[in-house]
Formats: sequence, C-alpha cells, structure tokens
Amino acid sequence: MVTGTCTGVGKTVVTAALAALARARGASTAVVKPAQTGTAPAEPGDLADVHRLAGVDELHEFGRFPDPLSPAAAARRSGLAPVNLLQAAGRIRDLARAHRLVLVEGAGGLLVRYDEEGATIADLAHMLGAPVVVVVRPDLGTLNHTALTLEAMANRGVQLGGIMIGAWPAEPDLAMRCNIRDLETIAARPLGGVLPAGADALDPAGFLTTARQGLAPAFGGVFDAGSFRDRFAPDKEMR
Repeated sequence: MVTGTCTGVGKTVVTAALAALARARGASTAVVKPAQTGTAPAEPGDLADVHRLAGVDELHEFGRFPDPLSPAAAARRSGLAPVNLLQAAGRIRDLARAHRLVLVEGAGGLLVRYDEEGATIADLAHMLGAPVVVVVRPDLGTLNHTALTLEAMANRGVQLGGIMIGAWPAEPDLAMRCNIRDLETIAARPLGGVLPAGADALDPAGFLTTARQGLAPAFGGVFDAGSFRDRFAPDKEMR
C-alpha cells in the first residue's frame, strides 16, 4: 500500500518507482487505484502516469469521480456509488494470487474517507495485512503530518513499510535539511527513499535509473539513507 501525509506529496511517483524496479527484476506486478477523483471518464488518471513511467500494463481502477474531492465527497456529488473497500480487498487478494507484487495507491492521506461510513485506506491495509509506505513532504510542517499519520497507523494496527520523500528539490532549504533526521526519528527507521522533484517528467529509461537511485535496497534500489542524511546535514549538526 502507498499512502501519503496529504494530497500532492508524490504518491503516484513513488508507486511508479516501486513498480518500475519490480518490473525490472522480472516480478509480475499489478497496480491498483481504488478510487480516482478529479478526473473525467475519458481523461488519463494516476494509473496512466504509472503506465507511462514504469511500463506496467496490469492496472486496475475500481471507481472514478470527476470532482477533485475525497472519494466519499466526490461519489456523493456525482450521484455514483462509492467504492466499497471490503469488495476492493477481495479483488486485490485475487490479484495477489496471480502476481508477485500488487501495489495499491490511496487517495489523499491515510484517513481520507471512501464512503459515508468512514472507511479509509488504513482500513483496507488492515483488511489485507499489507505494509504501508508513507510518502511525505520535505518542507516545514511535514513533521507534524508524518507523526500524526504514523500514530494513526499504529493505533489501527497497520504495519509501516517505510517512509519516503516524494519530491526533493534541487535546492533544499534549512527546514528540509533539518527534517531529514527528524523524519527518521519519528519513523524510528532510516528513510526508505527520496525521489527528486520533477521525476514524473522523465522518460521511462531515465525514470528507472532515478527510481533505482532513489529507493533503498529493501525496495530494489541503491539509495543510502545515511549518505543522504550526511550530505544535506546543516553545518551545526555536522559539528
């Protein structure tokens, strides 16, 4: 499962990076987007980006709603039935029997509502027993969002698969550089990866190289969290 601390943090790019490395290893891979919002029926959604960047063809979208809202609110406004996450779990289990890896990208953050009863991607992860990769922002404010997300996961018995920065800028500011160490402290583990801002504009070959460099060995890459931390550590921390 791939979720984020909020919307626009780079979940789709991280999902594509995980898929690209799995495909490069020869692992049969499927990618699921339970609910796509903010996209008209004929428009390309997040799965189109995954296909373009990672070359994965086994793509599954369970519901699509045109308004850029939470899945529950978007379904309500459209008059369409919301995505049933219990049924989604069954479909994902079927995919898992046929594929080595199934990646599931949520909408927005961990506790965004999918229906009027309040089902969330955390509930889906719990039903599946799936580890969750949390994609975070690098900038000021990310520490609180990350801590709240991880606390909510722990309270719901959801396993953390790792935290990744979804869009690292070419010139990070002081807060971003200080946040590296603090994000690892909050997660009680090193960063699982860092992808550069603009990675979604690369061609497939360039994206595969970037994914390999940006994800840790546990996810199929060569990213070294310690080297990254040391490279960007503020001078006072280095002393």
